[in-house]
Amino acid sequence: MTKLSFKARVRFISVIVIGIALILIAKLFYLQIVDKNFYTKKADDQYVVPIGSIFNRGNILFSSKDNSLVAAATIASGYKLAINPIEIKDPESDYKILSPYLSIGHNLFISRASKKNDPYEEVADHLTEDQANKIKILHLPGVSLYKENWRFYPGGDLAAQTIGFIGYNGKSDIRTGQYGLERYYNDVLSKPMGQVYINFFAQIFSNIENEISSIEKQQGDVVTTIEPNVEHFLQSEMSDTLQKWKADLAGGIIINPKNGEIYAMVGVPSFNPNNFSKVSNISVYRNPNVQDVFEFGSVIKPLVMAAALNEGVVTPETTYLDKGVVKVDGKNIYNFDKRGRGVATMQTVLDQSLNTGMVFVEHQMGHDLFRKDIESYGIGEKTGIDLPNEASGLISNLNSPRDIEYANASFGQGIAITPIEAVRAFCSLTNGGKLITPHVVKQIKYDDGLVKNLNYPVSSDTLFSPKTSETIDHMLVHIFEYYENGKYKFPHYSVATKTGTAQIAEPNGGGYYSDRYLHSFFGFFPAYNPKFLVFLYLKDPKGVEYSSQTLIKPFINTVKFLLNYYNVPPDR
Repeated sequence: MTKLSFKARVRFISVIVIGIALILIAKLFYLQIVDKNFYTKKADDQYVVPIGSIFNRGNILFSSKDNSLVAAATIASGYKLAINPIEIKDPESDYKILSPYLSIGHNLFISRASKKNDPYEEVADHLTEDQANKIKILHLPGVSLYKENWRFYPGGDLAAQTIGFIGYNGKSDIRTGQYGLERYYNDVLSKPMGQVYINFFAQIFSNIENEISSIEKQQGDVVTTIEPNVEHFLQSEMSDTLQKWKADLAGGIIINPKNGEIYAMVGVPSFNPNNFSKVSNISVYRNPNVQDVFEFGSVIKPLVMAAALNEGVVTPETTYLDKGVVKVDGKNIYNFDKRGRGVATMQTVLDQSLNTGMVFVEHQMGHDLFRKDIESYGIGEKTGIDLPNEASGLISNLNSPRDIEYANASFGQGIAITPIEAVRAFCSLTNGGKLITPHVVKQIKYDDGLVKNLNYPVSSDTLFSPKTSETIDHMLVHIFEYYENGKYKFPHYSVATKTGTAQIAEPNGGGYYSDRYLHSFFGFFPAYNPKFLVFLYLKDPKGVEYSSQTLIKPFINTVKFLLNYYNVPPDR
């Protein structure tokens, strides 16, 4: 053996030893630092709970405007109270002593305490440390406390329909996401009880490849785009609006029209996910912004007008003779007030929301071009938002040969779409004609320390030219600034808006109610470089007919709040 070969062998062995040592150090780092909480909980599970395991789940987090994170759904810790009926001597006496802490009534407690062949019955949960200490000092025979975790929503009903909640799926005793983000991101948030300790030596030497390639299957926290103060403000505004007008439903969305980040998404009435089982009507679990379709009426007019402008069939100065009514397929279509304006421009059509003018615009386009342009906004398709059970719009009427279907659709009647579908289309008016993907989650923070930033597509193709974008924005700014002689105009900010009032369809295709309306209102600002698009709607407000009467106040309040809260610089 040569001296050189001996040195080579020593070096080779040294490299192997150092390599193994580095792997062990790295693994110990993960065990003691990165995965510390996980293994602490596993140890906790073994010694403090007599049956099952301590519940655990990833967090859902709001994002404040300064990028700080606020818990929307997290894990709370406390105690559960259990009794051993075999050791209970006087159930009535124990009930009187424990009643301030019990989550069950007298009869049920007595029933459980009487099960002399059952050593374990739970009688209270979600007890605080202080409550547990008060029970401990009683030293009651057969009464025990056990540590427990549970899902907790610090904001109560804040963004409840977006967050969702967890519950048993009916097929097992495992709690999973039932609605909202809890359901959509259940695979990320859930931490199965069967996820036990694995011998890390076996992992190192036999499963390295799987460890590296399993990132997508790991659990972690979900970081949303929802800004808690913005969400709270919009929820308060729409709750007040719902109550003021005794409406059936109120909703709203605030979105960044350039990248699709949703800052607030509201539907009221809502619920508190901490007590979701106590609601009287489970329909409040649904997110109407994603799951329900509506005929929105005149807010659709700018979409049609922009398409017509882009096709070159009209300009803002194009005129038609408005008689207040137009007959299509033997049926009369009226303006909202049944009055004619004589010779009217396309700007006047939008300013005064003239149905007859939109029928004129659709006629200039022709049915095929009209249908193609409406579909180009993504209307009739799902947006791809990261929430479960998204519905898609109902626009099958546009496959009809009847002229009346196209005439009605030109002013937003006869086609039904989701609020988020409408919002995506409205955003294209503000961002140069691009279709964004609306979303409420921007990041996943995995338990192993890795962070995944989520990227959502924005169409590379534009729906219309820069000139069309500028023109329709000017037209919508004109609507807002000349409404009621400029009463609501902002001196230093440009705001573009459009209202909508639509009759509500009777069930089973029985026509439309004569006295029930859906009100809607959208606007974006600063108009020529928008940071926000706001969409509001109100179903069946009582004692009022037009959306300008019900929604302009909450819209103005929302604009003022956002401009001040985000310190948006003036654009003029």
